[in-house]
Amino acid sequence: MLNQTLAEQLHSALQTTSKITFLVGAGISADSGIPTFRGKEGYWTIGSKNYHPQEMATNRMFQINAEEVWKWYLYRKGVVENANPNPSHFLLKELEELLHSQFALVTQNVDGLHKRVGSSPDKLFSIHGDLNYVRCGDTCTNELYPFPDGFDWKNRNQSTITETELKLLTCPKCGELLRPHVLWFDEYYNEHYYKFDSAMKIAGESRILFILGTSGVTNLPMLIAEDVLYNKGFVVEVYTDESHFTHLLTNRSNGLIIREKSSVFLDGLVNHLRNHHSLPRRNSHN
Repeated sequence: MLNQTLAEQLHSALQTTSKITFLVGAGISADSGIPTFRGKEGYWTIGSKNYHPQEMATNRMFQINAEEVWKWYLYRKGVVENANPNPSHFLLKELEELLHSQFALVTQNVDGLHKRVGSSPDKLFSIHGDLNYVRCGDTCTNELYPFPDGFDWKNRNQSTITETELKLLTCPKCGELLRPHVLWFDEYYNEHYYKFDSAMKIAGESRILFILGTSGVTNLPMLIAEDVLYNKGFVVEVYTDESHFTHLLTNRSNGLIIREKSSVFLDGLVNHLRNHHSLPRRNSHN
């Protein structure tokens, strides 16, 4: 059963044309077997030294040792390629179908699993990029290219990239190495690559913001939450632990903290919409 305050907020929002927005992070993909890469799975060994994701996923490291960065990302890409969407991805797609033009999905995940279940491109904002694409590492063009085919996905113990793979990772325009289309830790959000302006516009139009599976350690997600609160919108954190969003929402009349798994909460939300708002019959994802 949905929290009474949230049920009332949802009923009110559905009488408007305002957005009902879902801001999601790595916790959404955890049930697909994709680690957050902030724990032990994130470390990468070069020689005898272990590097953190905050060191590997940087433009600085790419400039120093692009081949080693690509080894790490080919390992990550292999993890993603072997993963499948989980119930949370399907439930978010179902919410899109229920809420129509009011629905917006802002994702920090670069795994592309939302697209695999059919999330609409015009309602999906991938603010940290997408591992299904690459672009020129020397910025000779702003064009995005589909991730090349022909790779033997790396595991953690593989330490070489073949000449054939290096050729696949070459920019077709200038011949320099391509780079993953992801936001690195020492880079800034922008509209062209990371939909910064679009995401902030969505925040300004949101009557309700659901935050699921993210701890709020990056800049733009926190800005989105703060903007919704500033505009008197209602913000709901759904997370199993305390986070940066918890501190933002504590003691706020327009904030709600729910300690629950994302999949459990989303299932309850879909059921509530079906049972209380005369919405179409639910599809099965079994």
